[in-house]
Amino acid sequence: MRLSTALATAFSSIILIGAASGQINPRAQSKIDRSINDGQVVTRTGNVHPAVYAETTRDLGRVADDRQFDHLLLQLQRGPEDARALQEYIFSLNDPKSPNFHHFGTAAEFSQKFGLAPSDIAAVKNWLTSHGFSVNMIYPNLVVDFSGTAGQIRETFHTEIHNLNVDGFHHFANVTNPQIPEALASVVMGPVRLHDFKPHSLTRMGIKPSVFHPNFTVSSDTQAVVPLDLQTIYNYNPLFAKGISGQGQTVVLLERTNLYANGDWNTFRKVFGLTKLFPKGKMITVHPQPSGDTIDGISSETCSDPGVLVGDDGEAAVDVEWASASAPSATIELASCADTDTNFGAFIALENLITSSSRPPAVMSLSYGSPESENGTDGNAYVNALYQLAAFEGVSLFVSTGDADAAVTDQNRPFATHGINVNALASTPNDVAVGGTDYADTILGQTSTYWNSTNGPSFNSARSYIPEIPWNDSCASQLIAFALGFSTTYGTNGSCNSAIGEQFFLTTAGGSGGPSGCAAGDPTITGVVSGTCVGYAKPLWQNLVFGNPNDGVRDLPDVSMFAANGVWGHYFVLCYTDPAGGGAPCPANDPSTWAGAGGTSFGAPIWAGIQALINQATGSVQGNPSLDYYFLAAIEYGGSGSSACNSTRGNATNANCIFYDVTLGDNDANCRRLNGVAHNCFFPATNPGTNGVLSTSNTSYQPAYVTTTGYDYVTGIGTPNVYNLVAAFPGSNVGTNH
Repeated sequence: MRLSTALATAFSSIILIGAASGQINPRAQSKIDRSINDGQVVTRTGNVHPAVYAETTRDLGRVADDRQFDHLLLQLQRGPEDARALQEYIFSLNDPKSPNFHHFGTAAEFSQKFGLAPSDIAAVKNWLTSHGFSVNMIYPNLVVDFSGTAGQIRETFHTEIHNLNVDGFHHFANVTNPQIPEALASVVMGPVRLHDFKPHSLTRMGIKPSVFHPNFTVSSDTQAVVPLDLQTIYNYNPLFAKGISGQGQTVVLLERTNLYANGDWNTFRKVFGLTKLFPKGKMITVHPQPSGDTIDGISSETCSDPGVLVGDDGEAAVDVEWASASAPSATIELASCADTDTNFGAFIALENLITSSSRPPAVMSLSYGSPESENGTDGNAYVNALYQLAAFEGVSLFVSTGDADAAVTDQNRPFATHGINVNALASTPNDVAVGGTDYADTILGQTSTYWNSTNGPSFNSARSYIPEIPWNDSCASQLIAFALGFSTTYGTNGSCNSAIGEQFFLTTAGGSGGPSGCAAGDPTITGVVSGTCVGYAKPLWQNLVFGNPNDGVRDLPDVSMFAANGVWGHYFVLCYTDPAGGGAPCPANDPSTWAGAGGTSFGAPIWAGIQALINQATGSVQGNPSLDYYFLAAIEYGGSGSSACNSTRGNATNANCIFYDVTLGDNDANCRRLNGVAHNCFFPATNPGTNGVLSTSNTSYQPAYVTTTGYDYVTGIGTPNVYNLVAAFPGSNVGTNH
């Protein structure tokens, strides 16, 4: 039986309440049923950035009243029933049993089905202008773009904007939760991000060059992963032989910067054989402009050319080069916008692409992160609204889970102090969250089995699929502890309190994953999932895969991809020549001197490339493909997992596996107490030592998290056999043995 048939059968077991008819509010009725009284307000909680209350933050006082803020956003919202119906409708777009199946629409159609009533939009606009704001643009299904002064913000939203010194860096932020009139509460969530804290890049530079390298490499053996290695390991080549390599497809990389040098992309492709093998591949850079409803004939250009942002330009290089390695004949589109005072450039690019009058490209990737508990209720709602519209239009969006093991709040820190958290940019139910792995040949003593001793003409040396473990550089990794000769990771006799552990392996670097915990709500402890925090509800498809926990919330990641930065001797190569960002020259005869890196930043664009191959093979766009991935995994894993597809078998895995199930290792991290309090940080009662390890319990060792059979918080449903995945995907025209 073909898996597509089984997939349709499995879908029939799901009931998407209210989604079958597709008759959802063909035109919204007005929700504002009273006059707007600025003296009767409601507070929008969860909307103060935790840095405001951090002990190391110095409040420098209120910004001047005449300080201008351009392109602020006011988040629009639906009532609870309409919001639930919208999410169910989006899910139904991928349900073969639904009449809505693959009936993707345009931004205009989305507004007709789910937008607010024109009278409510007019009331919101009039309320803003009555307070002196200039309304630049209205996206009826998303936000209102407006501008004004700090004084107008204080008078209208009853919150002050203060200047802050945060660890020596200047920032500004609102210091209390904003308020809005009760009369608008049914259609307005509130302002989005009245601060300038932006998401951060998720690339970790690797062992070549030595900038930001892992503190210590367990093995002296080094294998730099190049494009043809990727294609061999994950079985792209039979697909390429059938003429499917991304022709006619576009992969969009969402950025806040341009490339340091466009020639780096050309060099990468030429040196690693992509130009010769796949000459149709090309790259373009765009700065997408808005096409929403203008106000009084005024058009607002909200996407400015960002130029080159040092450091982030390395992220852009990773994204465009490795998306091209995955879909080498596709058009690689770098869509970049400059940040505004309060909004993130990559979000502006996404917003403008999906609210355009024309259909957006069908595959996009984002490799930035921000913890759920820091992104705030307002920021999380904005991200989810963007992703919902993208899914409605048939866009498949891939987002990196993060590079801080299970402690996303403590990215780029030597130890975790804020407990378990996940990346808010990846945790919505409307994107594919991509985690990270490493290769296990080193720890298994099988390097010669999987890597040739000499390189091929394009510097490739991988021989086949390679066993995988989670990417984890921390002393809390059970595998690293074992390799160093320790029986435990914690306590005075454990790896994290040893001389070698403290000198070389105190880090949070590793592929992130875990349960959504603070998509909405107000944390009571700065940066920690606490207080009234709640996660996104679990998408229906996650319940169907063996191993997915019965936790009631959205779990990360969905899928994974190699992401290591060298701790076991494996890392990605990229051409990134900006010396200010840690780059290096790219001589054609010696890629070993090029920049090397790791991170889930690589996984997101690589998976986006895989989806472009799926779209080519099916001849159609797919929207959020998570449902299809999970059902294919559910069939493979059944009720107890698939030993034949256990990644540890390496080149002995079954030839028909669609996903490789990673079952060896963890993404635990070392941790310390925060102000004397342990947050998901275990220390034994006796001889605790200075460094604990992340745990779901503070009183017993419950490591966060360990791989298991089937789904787990570390690698999701696993890594792909690309040919088998594309061949088995519903509607694919590629032959398969399944």
